[in-house]
Amino acid sequence: MAEIDVRLVDVTKRFGTDVLAVDHVSLEVEDNEFFSLLGPSGCGKTTTLRMIGGFEEPSSGRIELQGEDVTWLPPYRRNVNTVFQNYALFPHLSIFENVAFGLRRRGTSGAEISRRVSEMLELVELPGYEKRKPNQLSGGQAQRVALARALINRPAVLLLDEPLGALDLKLRKQMQVELKRIQQEVGITFIYVTHDQEEAMTMSDRIAVMNRGKYEQLGPPEELYERPRTRFVAGFLGVSNLLRGETAGTEAAYAVVRLADGTPVRVARDLVKDSSQVEVGIRPEKIRLMEAADETQTDTNTVQGTILDASYLGVSTQYIVELSQGERLTVYEQNVDRTVHGSLWRPGQSVRAAWSPDHTFIVGAGTSPASQVQPTDNVA
Repeated sequence: MAEIDVRLVDVTKRFGTDVLAVDHVSLEVEDNEFFSLLGPSGCGKTTTLRMIGGFEEPSSGRIELQGEDVTWLPPYRRNVNTVFQNYALFPHLSIFENVAFGLRRRGTSGAEISRRVSEMLELVELPGYEKRKPNQLSGGQAQRVALARALINRPAVLLLDEPLGALDLKLRKQMQVELKRIQQEVGITFIYVTHDQEEAMTMSDRIAVMNRGKYEQLGPPEELYERPRTRFVAGFLGVSNLLRGETAGTEAAYAVVRLADGTPVRVARDLVKDSSQVEVGIRPEKIRLMEAADETQTDTNTVQGTILDASYLGVSTQYIVELSQGERLTVYEQNVDRTVHGSLWRPGQSVRAAWSPDHTFIVGAGTSPASQVQPTDNVA
């Protein structure tokens, strides 16, 4: 069984009497895990991170680090370090002295400092930068120095509060790969806060998707994407098509959900619980379009519709398909062979949208009409 580095037990944080920032959160982060708290602005993810680091005190609950209750300990007495979005490098110090800062405070010998600073700069791929000042670095280089400074004291847990937020898109993607590499090389538990779903899915072993002070689902990226359990998770991690229906028995290895127009849709049996009112979900890239009269793929779920819009996106084409009851599906088709259909599907053309029952997921029926759930805007 994996060791637990961080454990939150029924942790709550209130600001005043009106604001409940974190609402009875319990979770465990395993040793050497890259764990992300993902969610929109105001969901409680940064407050949760700050409580782990000791920068905020919980209103109730318990926080443990490697089995020790640290709920009321100040930050300097916790074996954690934090990397913030602004890096907080000392502008008057050289890169060497920035990285060595924590070791000097501990009274480490000069030879040991030189050796470990060199190791850290090698790790973050900045050897030879020792004499430079922070204002001589790019954003990505400054971020690497901040990482080296945080890691040099060998904390049990590294907390990262949206450290890539100030970087441009290309550099951010590059640093996602580098962060995961560094985490694997040093063997330290990372807890990462972000509002960017792609960022979290690229790096994380597990993700807790937070909303309104709680996490709605926790699991590996693939599980959250392929089997979201709530409308919020389905919409925050990419685009989802959701169609309202009612459970209608079983068929072979599948449960059957009957949509509003009577069309049967099959889903894995274990996804259907007691509720008869559900929403059937399917990701846009899982759907294939075919001629309306084509009924050759009898082992798939299919619905009839009409093309409303076609948008060329480069690697794929996005189609909006309107179904008989007015629902709309978003469909992504890869532009691998533009001659498969003779031409692109055109607005006004009748089509069948087909997908595998194994790619279908279920969420509890919401209060809003069946629709596409778009990803939540990425806000700080």
